[in-house]
Amino acid sequence: MASALPRPTRVKNKTPAPIQITAEQILRDARELQEPEIRPPKQKITDSTELSDYRLRKRKEFSEESKDFNRARSVCERALDLDYRDHTMWLKYADMEMKNKFIKHARNVWDRAVTVLPRVDQLWYKYIHMEEMLGNVAVARQIFERWMSWEPDSQAWLMYIKFELRYNEIGRARGVFERFVECRPEVNAWIRFARFEMKNGDIGRARSVYERAVDKLGDDEEAESLFVAFAEFEEKCNETERARVIYKYALDHMPGRGEDLYRKFVAFEKRYGDREGIEDAIVGKRRFQYEDEVRKNPLNYDSWFDYIRLEESVGNKDRIREVYERATANIPPAEEKRYWQRYIYLWINYALYEELDAQDVERSKDVYRECIKLIPHNQFSFAKVWLLAAQFEIRQLNLEGARLILGQAIGRAPKDKIFKKYIEIELQLGNIDRCRKLYEKYLVWSPENCYAWSKYAELERSLSETDRARAILELAIAQPALDMPELLWKAYIDFEISEGEFEKTRRLYERLLERTKHLKVWISFAKFEASAMIENQDPELPEDETKQSQQLQCLENARKVFESAINYFRTSAPDLKEERAMLLEEWLNLESSIGELGDVSLVRAKMPKKFKKRRLIDTEDGPAGHEEYIDYIFPEEAQAPNMKFLDAAYKWKKQKTASNQY
Repeated sequence: MASALPRPTRVKNKTPAPIQITAEQILRDARELQEPEIRPPKQKITDSTELSDYRLRKRKEFSEESKDFNRARSVCERALDLDYRDHTMWLKYADMEMKNKFIKHARNVWDRAVTVLPRVDQLWYKYIHMEEMLGNVAVARQIFERWMSWEPDSQAWLMYIKFELRYNEIGRARGVFERFVECRPEVNAWIRFARFEMKNGDIGRARSVYERAVDKLGDDEEAESLFVAFAEFEEKCNETERARVIYKYALDHMPGRGEDLYRKFVAFEKRYGDREGIEDAIVGKRRFQYEDEVRKNPLNYDSWFDYIRLEESVGNKDRIREVYERATANIPPAEEKRYWQRYIYLWINYALYEELDAQDVERSKDVYRECIKLIPHNQFSFAKVWLLAAQFEIRQLNLEGARLILGQAIGRAPKDKIFKKYIEIELQLGNIDRCRKLYEKYLVWSPENCYAWSKYAELERSLSETDRARAILELAIAQPALDMPELLWKAYIDFEISEGEFEKTRRLYERLLERTKHLKVWISFAKFEASAMIENQDPELPEDETKQSQQLQCLENARKVFESAINYFRTSAPDLKEERAMLLEEWLNLESSIGELGDVSLVRAKMPKKFKKRRLIDTEDGPAGHEEYIDYIFPEEAQAPNMKFLDAAYKWKKQKTASNQY
């Protein structure tokens, strides 16, 4: 059954109402009657401590708004009980009291705050500012004194000084400055003190402050700005000489740390100085650069050399010695000679400077002694140092001292140069026995040294000790190992030739050829035979005939040597074609140089023909092209291919004849 629709209400009175209500008014009334929307707070509370702080703050704000100051103070006190180290709470507490003009309460809060938190500068600033705004200058000064007893930072002292200057208390400000520089002995503090005195027109006091600062902080790392300020102060007072002295004093006492100081000094000298002063300033700037280099890398010995040359050009002995001492103190890091090669010249230059420039013999001797002591002779040594030390003693006419040094050198670090120089010194003095002993030690230490053997024999020969010289050379060539045997054999051969011992010379060549068949040995032997005189001359023969027969004999001997050499290269060393050709060239030159006695045709028949050929160049990566070379074809080799060709033709003909028969 369908429900019946409601019947519309009929309006009997259709006249307008006396008070008209609009839809806008209805909506506004409805909005006012609604409850306010609850919004979450902007602050997020994460734990109970934050919640407690939030409650206390809100209660304090509520108490202040409601003018209930006792309740507000109670809230602040309870907050301080929870955390008295929170200085922001003290600031808000005191601000509340000052805002509401409770001066005594505020002073009490500030006093308690600076007592429990004396290291919080903001509390002192606010406290002093309040008293100064109230006109309590004496009280503010007392607060400053309480604050200064805690020795705060520089800014606090400067605030105190400005406070006194605001009230034109110059004497009090000076006293605070004195206490300030004692508490904070820093360069900036002294400079401010001096500028304070300068500003007040007391030049004498300002200069005294600078002088006291230099005495206390002259070696400080930041002393550069102090010296610059002091020099600029004197420059403003028209005391240019004083300023120059300050600059020079600073440059002498803080090398390597005053880049701005050098720049200021150069500019100062350009304004007030002469040419010499400008040069000094430039030297100072270069000194600073070298100091910077050696400070960054003290093992850079080239920088030390440049620095020393600079100081030597200036001529200050104390400074030169100081730089030398600092340079030589930087010992190389490893006991390897390559690290010491530059370093050792610092000692050598130091010793030479003391001897030649400073004229201090004892210091030079000490330098040599310390250098020799420092070198690790078990690892390596420097013959130059030993020899320079010995020569220094000789210049001082101390021969025994020189012998002692050279003897130590031979015992601890024997070297060729030391032996040679020691022998040379003794030879100049005519001490032959000492020379012989030194040569013996030399050869015991280095038996393979051909130079020592030949020089020892040369010494004996110069003394007409022929047998001794020959015995030395015989002993020398009998050594199992020699560094330059060709030098020794040549010396022995030249010795026998100079003595006219041609037979002994010939036997020497033959002994040498038993050891080596080198081309030069053959040529030298042949030339010797060609030029040697026959010892046994026949006095009954005429002079011309004697000379001619001698030349023929010499020539025959030379030809025999050449023949033997060519036979050796042909049979035993067939690959050495170039050496064989050179040997024939020497033989041909000999035959052509002796005129009628020579027989050039004898050699020409043996001369080879030269051919240019190409051969493949083999490398690790394979063939790398071709190269040209000179090949030699000797007459006996040229006939061999022809004979082989004839043999082959004969065999071919024989085989063909046999085949025709069948």
